[in-house]
Amino acid sequence: MADTTSPALTVGFDLDMTLIDSRPGIRACYRALSERTDVYIDADLAVTRLGPPLAEELINWFPAEEVPAMADVYRAMYPAYAVEATPALPGAREAVDAVREAGGRAIVVTAKYEPNAKLHLAHLGIEPDAVIGDLWAEQKAEALREHEAGVYVGDHVGDVRGARTAGALSVAVATGPCSPEELRAAGADVVLGDLTEFPRWMADYRPARA
Repeated sequence: MADTTSPALTVGFDLDMTLIDSRPGIRACYRALSERTDVYIDADLAVTRLGPPLAEELINWFPAEEVPAMADVYRAMYPAYAVEATPALPGAREAVDAVREAGGRAIVVTAKYEPNAKLHLAHLGIEPDAVIGDLWAEQKAEALREHEAGVYVGDHVGDVRGARTAGALSVAVATGPCSPEELRAAGADVVLGDLTEFPRWMADYRPARA
């Protein structure tokens, strides 16, 4: 007899400003980079536009030819300045738990340098089934398709584009730089205030899958 059991749902989560409030750590790391290089960086401004890859921020402060080297320096400094300073956002652990309680898998797909993303999650005791880094916006669809994710949760319009490119349901949280209106306009299927609302949404979503 053919197996008609539905496959387990895989839910992808973004990291910065979705699962973690990375602003304090990133601010500290940019200030340290500025001190080390003697180049002015407005760290307070930089943390208002988190989401895109590191190079897209560094190009505002360094000549284009120096950006790759400065990105390497920043990533090497990052664990010392950013990991302990970064808390989980409200509801982050509960959101991952809700996926597991529904019999699903939780993965993290982020633009952040993958080793540093894993350091954050380990420090906070959040244990996804997989962590895939260095992917932004539509590039995230590569990992979402590979892991057969049916839902992707993120805070940025780039996350919405990644979900839609992958054919996944886009669940957006208004905890990052993008307003609910911007997220809806980008095509988010669901917009939540933050991840504290996710477990209830997840509980309601399971019957719809069935």
